[in-house]
Amino acid sequence: MAKILLAEDDSSMREYLQRALQRVGYEVSAVGCGTEAMPLLETDRFDLLLTDIVMPEMDGIELAQKASSIDPEIRVMFITGFAAVALQGGRTTPGAKLLSKPFHLKDLVAEVDRIFQTEDQHGRL
Repeated sequence: MAKILLAEDDSSMREYLQRALQRVGYEVSAVGCGTEAMPLLETDRFDLLLTDIVMPEMDGIELAQKASSIDPEIRVMFITGFAAVALQGGRTTPGAKLLSKPFHLKDLVAEVDRIFQTEDQHGRL
């Protein structure tokens, strides 16, 4: 079972996404900000970091960069309502996916499934 670390500061959105991903078979650990995610990244292994970009304390882009330095194999997907602003300046992690809010849950699940199907084809899981 693939393990996902979800970082989303909106509690209702975080719970909604966590339940949806668990319902389709993923193991999900959810936190409210990047600083809460760091101890988990340092002590556990995750296959995917699913993170909002705009969060207090540590934004999702900084979190993704730190996660990638801890585990270069971790996959990253950003979820945000501020896609155009966030992508300016090339701060994103190479190879990261981006899903713009609002989105349907089926689109999120399809993108997450696609990430892991690609990894299966390349023998990484």
